Amino acid sequence: MIRKNQTLARVSLFRSLSKEEIAQLDARCVWRRAQEKECILNYKDDTADIYFVAYGDVRVSIQSVAGKDLMLRVIKEGEFFGELSALDGKPRSAAIHAITDTVIARMSPAIFREVIHRYPNVCDQVLETLTGEVRRLTTRVNEFTNLDVRGRIHAELLRLARSDSGGENRGVISPVPTHAEIAARVSTHREAVTRELNRLERAGLLERRRGAFVLLDLAELSASVEAAR
Repeated sequence: MIRKNQTLARVSLFRSLSKEEIAQLDARCVWRRAQEKECILNYKDDTADIYFVAYGDVRVSIQSVAGKDLMLRVIKEGEFFGELSALDGKPRSAAIHAITDTVIARMSPAIFREVIHRYPNVCDQVLETLTGEVRRLTTRVNEFTNLDVRGRIHAELLRLARSDSGGENRGVISPVPTHAEIAARVSTHREAVTRELNRLERAGLLERRRGAFVLLDLAELSASVEAAR
């Protein structure tokens, strides 16, 4: 399975490159497999390579002063991480752990810069990714500053939801994150998430299906977040 997945053709950043160009880059990467829950990078690690996820998912997290893990985001198959250190050479700003068995490619900063300068489309995508990350982090800071636990849980559910065929005002979350995972995303404890999900279900705002949460009134949840601000 590893050999089949050992190609940057699975990474959206390189979608504008030809098969020959991708094959050349494949050969210049170091490929490895990370097992579920394995630590791939530690916070403050002083390496500077960039990593591409060809198969599987990983999570980005930091640790609070109280020692609690705070999940910043999930990086899915076809995405990348480590670009900040690859560009500025400074220690890692977060830790990376595999959520599932994962196949990743490691590329040196020198090769990454070469690719950025050679392919304008890759450069544009990197800039868009960095801009999006700044916006996401700004939103998270705003939420942690201005929202209570309930508001942060609602905001995270809305962020995780995608459109549902049942209607424009409905959203579906699948696969279902564990209560502990949601808690890690919003810096609270699992019991608080369980209580709030149960309350939303009783209020008719959430429905549990096999393998999915369905948010039944996105407008109501959005309004509750805005009111809490």
